[in-house]
Amino acid sequence: MPVGLIDDLKGKAQGLIQGNEEAIQNGIEKAGDFVDQKTGGKFASQVDAVQNAASDFVATTDGDAAQAPVADEPKQL
Repeated sequence: MPVGLIDDLKGKAQGLIQGNEEAIQNGIEKAGDFVDQKTGGKFASQVDAVQNAASDFVATTDGDAAQAPVADEPKQL
């Protein structure tokens, strides 16, 4: 993915997050629980890592794209 596209998507996500942090945090938790339920917890550690990264992104987003953390490339399993 081109860097410009990633920055654009990140900026749009930050705009959507503002004012909806609590609902988004709840959604992240519910989505992780759903995946754990459907997989029998087989990927619980990976799901927890994604939940933590997403929650951290939401918690640190203040609308300024330059201030948001940059996630590492996803690893292939």
